[in-house]
Amino acid sequence: MNKQTMIDHLNEDLAGELGAIIQYITYAAKATGPYRPQLAQFFLTEVADEQLHAQYLANKIVALGGEPTTEPRPVPAAHSNHEMLEAVLAAERQAAKDYTKRAAEAEEYGDTGMVVQLEDMVRDESGHSEETERMLRDWPV
Repeated sequence: MNKQTMIDHLNEDLAGELGAIIQYITYAAKATGPYRPQLAQFFLTEVADEQLHAQYLANKIVALGGEPTTEPRPVPAAHSNHEMLEAVLAAERQAAKDYTKRAAEAEEYGDTGMVVQLEDMVRDESGHSEETERMLRDWPV
């Protein structure tokens, strides 16, 4: 694993986090119905974790000599609370998968601190996935 490839992959992850921040803020605004207050709060609470992840990634990219991306991943369109939760679940699962792969790459690269941080981020994203799965479990479609 060379430095430029590591930077490129971290930038892909950063784009994902920037997209997640936009996704959560947008979905909080779009939530409707009797569970709107709880959904909006759930979405907005997630922004803080995603922001911390984005900040770590941007700092690491700069530390490695790269330029952090400012282009987010596209946010999937969602027109109902259920669609928003499904889109969030897909994004969180993808993030956990990406960070698991990135931790292995960081280990190959020889950066133990990055491995530990990325594994913590896997834990965060897995927790978000589990919470979203629980919300969807008995959600009327």
